[in-house]
Amino acid sequence: MSEQISILVIDDSSMTRQLLKSTLSRKDFVVYVAEDGPSGIDLAQKEDIDVILLDWMMPGMDGMEVFRQLKQNEKTRQVPVFMLTSKDAGGDIDQAMSTGIDDYIVKPFSTSEIDKTIRNKLKKTRDANVDKKKFSLTNVFSKNS
Repeated sequence: MSEQISILVIDDSSMTRQLLKSTLSRKDFVVYVAEDGPSGIDLAQKEDIDVILLDWMMPGMDGMEVFRQLKQNEKTRQVPVFMLTSKDAGGDIDQAMSTGIDDYIVKPFSTSEIDKTIRNKLKKTRDANVDKKKFSLTNVFSKNS
């Protein structure tokens, strides 16, 4: 049995949160939801989260500020963050990607697109980590030879 993937949805739209929680839970994800940036950051620090789906435009603390705070925290620094937003101008996408956002999903979205994007990103991340371990072990063995 494979380990379940945990997702944190941070979005001020209750409809978006409910839709993602309902559909992604049926696809065998563990889904946490937060209605604003501060509660999302808090949840990300308390739970073991694999991926964060983050709305950009939220009252109070917007998604870019949430992202900056997540990347400053040791526990959440390596968690992939996908911007989930209706901001679809090229400049917005460029701005988000240049800050280190892992992917950019424009609303309205399809949940199958989100499912595929999450699984592909996590597979690439795990494959890269395996390659790093192999490289590290190769260096250890070659130095000891």
